[in-house]
Amino acid sequence: MSIPSSMRIGPLIPTILIKKSYLIFYFIIVWFSFIPLFLELWVYWKFLWNYTRPIHFYTFLPLLIIPMYVTLVFSATFIAKIFHLIVNAIHKPRTGVFLRHPSDKDYRYWCIRNVIKRWPFWLSHRFPFPFLNNICFKVFGVKTKFSNSLFEGWVDTEFIEFGKNVVVGQGTIVQSSMIIGNLLIIKKTIIEDDVRIGSHAIVMPGTHIKNRSVLASNSVTTVDQKLDEGYIYVGVPAKELKRNYFFEDGLQDKLGQVEDVEALREKYETMYLKRVDEKPKYKERKELKRKTKAQEQYWYGLETEEGDEDDVYDDTFTI
Repeated sequence: MSIPSSMRIGPLIPTILIKKSYLIFYFIIVWFSFIPLFLELWVYWKFLWNYTRPIHFYTFLPLLIIPMYVTLVFSATFIAKIFHLIVNAIHKPRTGVFLRHPSDKDYRYWCIRNVIKRWPFWLSHRFPFPFLNNICFKVFGVKTKFSNSLFEGWVDTEFIEFGKNVVVGQGTIVQSSMIIGNLLIIKKTIIEDDVRIGSHAIVMPGTHIKNRSVLASNSVTTVDQKLDEGYIYVGVPAKELKRNYFFEDGLQDKLGQVEDVEALREKYETMYLKRVDEKPKYKERKELKRKTKAQEQYWYGLETEEGDEDDVYDDTFTI
């Protein structure tokens, strides 16, 4: 049974190839990555196998599975890195807009790089602990920190720069390259410190998300979009919603002391959860219209209605 693309998670390695002959890189890396694994199993068998008492061999075999898997990931990463360095020495990766055609050198080598990196990233992402995933990202040039949680999303494997304490939601796609029609777009994507990206969001190539910003779930940025520091962005395309007050700094001081959980919830909703696009009630709209009219009359030197002057002065000083 196939899995929908929206439910797949893991490093974003495009499957587009211009020549099937490039798969030879894939088979060579897979083949040689298993050699250290077989040597490790042979040493284990040599020391513990006994025809008369095989119980020790089978008892401790499960303890060997995790080290063997880690060995497989590191050997695959090492061999793929050697091929990666050779390919980059022949043609250095660069950003830009290129023609999606076999005659375009940047497109051809982009396909080769994706084939080379596929096996180690596939292995590292299926390990139950995320540190192997981060190691693979670092080895292949993605700037990231071990404090980042990239495990649940699709993250491109080159021209990506992460700050610290970044969380990428499940099914989210962070791209530095994409194909539109017959064009290949490669641009550097920068995500700074303390950024939160919701589930199933899409970060287009060239996006720059600044410190403590939030990209809400199911939102999509545009190519080369800049997200200002400390704001929440929502929508397709992503637009500024309001300032990010969710970040933990000073949260307790803002909420203050409350008597019970219900009071805390009400205060939290009042401060943080009220959307700017919520439709106000009739009385609120009428009051806002009255104050707006009074302000306009005050600014343009028109006569104000009786009882509006105090409101005008109060609002003027609070603006």
